[in-house]
Amino acid sequence: MAKAPASAWRTIPAEDLLVIDYEGGGRTIVQLAPAFAPVHVANIRALAGAGYWKNASVYRVQDNYVAQWGTNDDKAALPAGVVKRPPAEYTRPARGLAIRPFAYADSYAWKVGHAQGWPVALYRDGTASLTHCYGIVGVGRDLAPDTGMGGELYAVIGHAPRPLDRNIAIVGRVIEGIENLSALPRGTETLGFYKEGTVAKRIAGVALASALPPSERPSFQYMTETSPSFASYIQVRANRKDDFYQVPAGGLDICNAPVPVRRTPAP
Repeated sequence: MAKAPASAWRTIPAEDLLVIDYEGGGRTIVQLAPAFAPVHVANIRALAGAGYWKNASVYRVQDNYVAQWGTNDDKAALPAGVVKRPPAEYTRPARGLAIRPFAYADSYAWKVGHAQGWPVALYRDGTASLTHCYGIVGVGRDLAPDTGMGGELYAVIGHAPRPLDRNIAIVGRVIEGIENLSALPRGTETLGFYKEGTVAKRIAGVALASALPPSERPSFQYMTETSPSFASYIQVRANRKDDFYQVPAGGLDICNAPVPVRRTPAP
């Protein structure tokens, strides 16, 4: 990764970076995935622009599973333009995705690979989805036909819950500050919820990076799957040969091959 040339990296658009600031300090940054859940992501952008999450909270932290945040209020007023019940964006057509195939078998999908900097699962019916790996952000929802409008979000903080694939809209991934969610005390109530009247952490505000002053705007890059550096990265992840790994595994799970992301280097 350190030796990858500048040509191996792609800058993430500022409108795809969701910046979450917490009361008392700390920040989590989420990269959004509009190519996979466009209506949900449009909702999230609108909610952020309207200040919907100001004074919201992280109210659920379930061990080895997820941390969830939002207003936890299904009667909260929604900003203009927000689709209350988006389509079930749990999959999308695989057509149009230039997928770099993964060389190893997957337990939950016909095939897996990487596309546009994301881990992608392919299914025999011609659809594709993102995969529930560590740090992935999805939309909390009630029972169908509810799809969740994007006001309640969760991040995976434990072992990859891949059975959630194709059952929930995945809208992004945490690319910085996951510790501000994963290191919180676990909720003591059912499913990791906090006791009524208490929360894990309060949210001071949420904004798109594109809405911040240029001097305060974070910038990130991901390693493109089309680069030789990415191919080398996958090969090394599957066949470690350092002093500790005496026997290379010779295999790799898609969730153990997170796409490298870095802060954009100073010019």
